[in-house]
Amino acid sequence: MTQAQDRLRINLPPEAADLLTRAPRAVVASGIDDLLELAVCDADATGWHEVAYDVPGRGRVLEARACRVRNGVAANYEEPYMRRRDPDCMVVGDQQVTNKVRYEDRFGESFGQLREDTFEWMAQQELAVFAFTAGVGRKGLDAVVIAPANAGFFALGLALLQGIRPVDELTDDFKPSVVIYVAPPFRHTHFEGRQVVVHNRTEELYELFSYNLYPGPSAKKGIYGVLIDRGEREGWVTAHCSTVQVITPYDNTVTIMHEGASGGGKSEMLEHIHREDDGRLLIGRNTVTGEKRHLTLPLACQLRPVTDDMALCPEHIQDPALGKLRLRDAEDAWFVRVNHIDQYGTDPHLERLSLDPPQPLLFLNIDAVPDSRALIWEHTEDEPGVPCPNPRVILPRQMVPGIVDGAVTVDVRSFGVRTPPCTRERPSYGILGLFHVLPPALAWLWRLTAPRGHANPSIVDTGGMTSEGVGSYWPFATGRRVDQANLLYDQVVRSHNTLFVLCPNQHVGAWEVGFMPQWITREYLARRGQAEFQAEQIEPARCPLLGYSLRHLQVEGTAISHWFLQVETQPEVGEGAYDAGAAELRTFFREQLEQFLEPDLHPHGRAIIEACLEDASVADYQRLSVFEDQPVPAGG
Repeated sequence: MTQAQDRLRINLPPEAADLLTRAPRAVVASGIDDLLELAVCDADATGWHEVAYDVPGRGRVLEARACRVRNGVAANYEEPYMRRRDPDCMVVGDQQVTNKVRYEDRFGESFGQLREDTFEWMAQQELAVFAFTAGVGRKGLDAVVIAPANAGFFALGLALLQGIRPVDELTDDFKPSVVIYVAPPFRHTHFEGRQVVVHNRTEELYELFSYNLYPGPSAKKGIYGVLIDRGEREGWVTAHCSTVQVITPYDNTVTIMHEGASGGGKSEMLEHIHREDDGRLLIGRNTVTGEKRHLTLPLACQLRPVTDDMALCPEHIQDPALGKLRLRDAEDAWFVRVNHIDQYGTDPHLERLSLDPPQPLLFLNIDAVPDSRALIWEHTEDEPGVPCPNPRVILPRQMVPGIVDGAVTVDVRSFGVRTPPCTRERPSYGILGLFHVLPPALAWLWRLTAPRGHANPSIVDTGGMTSEGVGSYWPFATGRRVDQANLLYDQVVRSHNTLFVLCPNQHVGAWEVGFMPQWITREYLARRGQAEFQAEQIEPARCPLLGYSLRHLQVEGTAISHWFLQVETQPEVGEGAYDAGAAELRTFFREQLEQFLEPDLHPHGRAIIEACLEDASVADYQRLSVFEDQPVPAGG
């Protein structure tokens, strides 16, 4: 063992160091190549590496199969349930302040015994360990992951997402404050096969115990929880968003931050517009009549991606004089969902990157065989004829063309919502127009409620309209709702020179639209630049929770039909179905917002919530958007 490996062992917390001492073998990975080899280290003659464990009472349980492909590693889970995140997987194992479910409340006993049992099981396994930094720059946290060596594909995914520190470059001051332990069999012995990730916080150490091998709840969202906890202690937010600098054909640059719950279009905001074979944009297809509407856009904007899902917003990078938020990426790679890419040519840019990448990638839920080339439109089937809705590729950010490093200043903050179809026969909350302009006070409320929305592909289906809560990152946080609500309030107050918009995807009333609304909005707002909306351009939406509707919209000389802007004008919808959908939204907001009325909620934030509970008008939200004498741009 090298001196650097000894240093890693010495600086580990006692339990982690003890594991590496007791285990029959511990592989210390120093780079991605080490983990690529480990991911398929036990491949048989056919090229398949099986990730399996002996489970008491069940025998050998196969969790996943992995193989080497020409463009990286492809891993597939045996159970369809394991192919996406369970929204109820997080529990808190400590006694610090939290609004989340504690381990002892859910399972009837303290976490201490399972923690010890986990260490005992891991001490009998061949292990893999590596060092990484959670977050970046001054807000980075020294961290290590310890996992069974045969789960190399999981370790590879974590290293791609969060980075990996070469052991030879570790200095004497490397001291992990975060440790991830991976123990897959316990989901069968203790949790009836469910995904469970236990967050265990102390003043000096943040432990994550991952009892499943889907990286979403732990390798990605688990680390997100670590960063949220750090920000909560220091007074800043790790935002749940994608960010892109949009450069128009006329060299105007606008930076758009797109927030929202899982499935809300964050990764899609970084994608180039999907075109028809003839080059036109399909705005939508009417689900009742079958009619299609198109838009001709000869030249789209240039995109310079900044973040895909997690953005650090610490105090030291802010500039109060700007009246806008500044942020930077919190990740080394992006966990890109490709369920909408179902045939060759849908997204040539991403297809080209994934087919012949400059470095090997990790593909999840992609139907590939050993030594083939993994194709992101070939999705694993959950059952015959039913493709998995959550195929993924982990894309290192340094290989993304035009990537922006460092901090950027946000001009537009959009919020994405997955919306169902809305018709006279089947009213729903799918009443959002192509996009809406929000007063900042109302934009804050949308972030507190953060609806998960219709047909979410990223998580196990829970049915109906549910919430991901404050900032849409509440499922990953371990503290209190009100603390995050206050942090977001402060963030919105400081962003008084920012335009806030609301953007649906999947449906606009009776029209099936996919992600076209946010792509058209991106093109339009970038061309518009910093110009404010005038009174003749917008009007209060029929449903006040939607802020302002556009009276008219023209993109590159082509007018967008008014029924895409004001859904109640669609003949398939009408005012009755619209109002029924508005009532559904009002009920949802009331249910979600009442839980924020804690004694230490910011007083002005309380006034905003109480106004909403009393059915405030758009004018009320505009008036409430004057925060502490900060000016508010016209129309939001």
